[in-house]
Amino acid sequence: MDESPLTLQARPDTFQPKIVGLYEQLFESESLLEHAEGFWSEVFLLKPDQAKLRETLEALSPEALLQHQIPTQELFHRAAYQLRTGASPSDENALDTLTVFLECVLSKKYSSPNSDVITVLAGLEGVDTVFTEFVNALEITIKDGRTLDVRQKAVQTAVAAVAGAYHTGLVSFFIGKDFFPALMKLVHDADDYTRLFVVFAFLGLLVNYNKFEFQNPYQHRFEDFVNEPIIQKTVQGLGQIYESSRNRYIAVQDDQPEGWNLSNTMTYFGLGGLTTSTKTGTGAMTDEEAKTAFAGFPPTETSILLPTYDFSNANKVFCLNFIRLAPSTKTDPSTFTSFLSLSSYLFQHAYRSTRASLYACLSLLIVRIMAEDQVVVRSLCNGDSMTSARLCRQRQPLLPVVRGDRLAVCVIFDTLVDGINHNLRKRLDVTLYILLLTPLHRLLTHLIHTHTKLPHHFPALWRSLLSFLRFLTSYATSLSTLPGIHSLTDLTAQILALALTAGEAFLPDARAHDDLFYKVFEAGDALAGFRDAYKLGERPGARASVEVLLGVSRHYSKLLEEDGSGKGAGGGAGARKSLSPREVSRVIRKGYETLELRTGEGLDRWERYREADWRNLIKRVARVVVADVRTMLAERS
Repeated sequence: MDESPLTLQARPDTFQPKIVGLYEQLFESESLLEHAEGFWSEVFLLKPDQAKLRETLEALSPEALLQHQIPTQELFHRAAYQLRTGASPSDENALDTLTVFLECVLSKKYSSPNSDVITVLAGLEGVDTVFTEFVNALEITIKDGRTLDVRQKAVQTAVAAVAGAYHTGLVSFFIGKDFFPALMKLVHDADDYTRLFVVFAFLGLLVNYNKFEFQNPYQHRFEDFVNEPIIQKTVQGLGQIYESSRNRYIAVQDDQPEGWNLSNTMTYFGLGGLTTSTKTGTGAMTDEEAKTAFAGFPPTETSILLPTYDFSNANKVFCLNFIRLAPSTKTDPSTFTSFLSLSSYLFQHAYRSTRASLYACLSLLIVRIMAEDQVVVRSLCNGDSMTSARLCRQRQPLLPVVRGDRLAVCVIFDTLVDGINHNLRKRLDVTLYILLLTPLHRLLTHLIHTHTKLPHHFPALWRSLLSFLRFLTSYATSLSTLPGIHSLTDLTAQILALALTAGEAFLPDARAHDDLFYKVFEAGDALAGFRDAYKLGERPGARASVEVLLGVSRHYSKLLEEDGSGKGAGGGAGARKSLSPREVSRVIRKGYETLELRTGEGLDRWERYREADWRNLIKRVARVVVADVRTMLAERS
């Protein structure tokens, strides 16, 4: 038999996908010449290996990418062309390839970011044509792509381009092209709320791009949008994302309050080993593991708060739907309930990092905008906004557990109090605390003006404010030099004075009113120290507030000393200690008859939120959001 002319080759140890070989041929070849048409047809017909493409691109330095500008420009141009054709599967494969390509190329640290990025992607001469065609192809695909998956992937590619090039001029191509109708059409057509995250992330990036430097057209789009069905679907999608982000905190530490039963009763008395608990704890993290996990929080999905803020600030129709829209099923929480629940976790953990603090501040800006709108705040304080939000209980001190529905304003009060209680540090985050106290002042002012008596545990609120005041007094030496500290101290005194002078309008009963007066009386020494430490007497507005507080304290101090002397207790501090709680309450009520309460003028006045006043904070938030969106895309691809 004649020998076969074919040669048997050794079987390779591993088989390499064809697409990987094409990547190597594209980026690792010594030849930098353009590739044939057949090469590119094969690249986009094969399913991309995103992990290998990422590995290949990440191995190249910025200088190496500039040296490979011919293949990188060709890849970008060819992928954009395949996207324009809309042919399956090349368009979808092109989007998957572009998303990873743009993430990796735009994440490099170039010596001249603007010109170098343009050189790598399109060349200085062809950038206008190539990028305009690319942006147009994305907009058409988002609006009329052949499937929802392809349309969603087009948004992901757009997000990768905008987030990666956020500090270059390339984003202007996206600003100049109106993506808003296409994105809203995708929201309308979406069959699953999980598809909407990238849509909202894209909108948040676009509307915040250089918004303080020029008139961003997307701001007008947010203001003028009144399509209520799409707004409602947007609100429902946001609620799903809030709940998902909140659940990540619970996965680290389940803080669900338990009822009082045999198991936790015996545990309370140190006999927990004699009974079995309903929570086994086998999957629970140790304190150190939880601390490590929380250090990386909030989750990247929390970046969705940026478009929430922009919609809230620009669009009243959105605001009303945001707080009023009922959940899709009776078992699900409403969007506003999920927002308040997530906010409570953000506020309680804000101290952990600058990033955590910025997200907490962003959430507080949303709450402030709601509290300053007369129509919205009316809904927060009446029966239209009943809710039973799950609030964070992961750190002491804990607020009272409230089971069942209650007014949204009561839930907001609790989230603000939690924020006040859990972020006390010698290097105080003054901005965070100003934003915590501002909506509290606005809400109390509304309750006073409308004479709305609120069933709420106000003693916890006054206790928190007075403890914060004592903290400020104790660390005045280190705190008094912090920027904005005088605004914070003035606001703290203003809220307490406002509650004292107008408490009858919103406190639920006489007992709550007595409790407030007694707590202020008890804090007399701290109030005097607070005034002296921050020189409140030298500023007219602050002087009026603190004099109201000290006047009440001095009045009742004198009355209780006289009452104690009459009982033979010897007067002074010992006199107060000799009186029973019932006797103290009697003296407090008796003191109303002789109390000359100087009503401080202007305690209920405030200035409406102006975004320009907070531009530095919003710019910092936007930078964090850009980084988080890029991280999220890398995790998903």
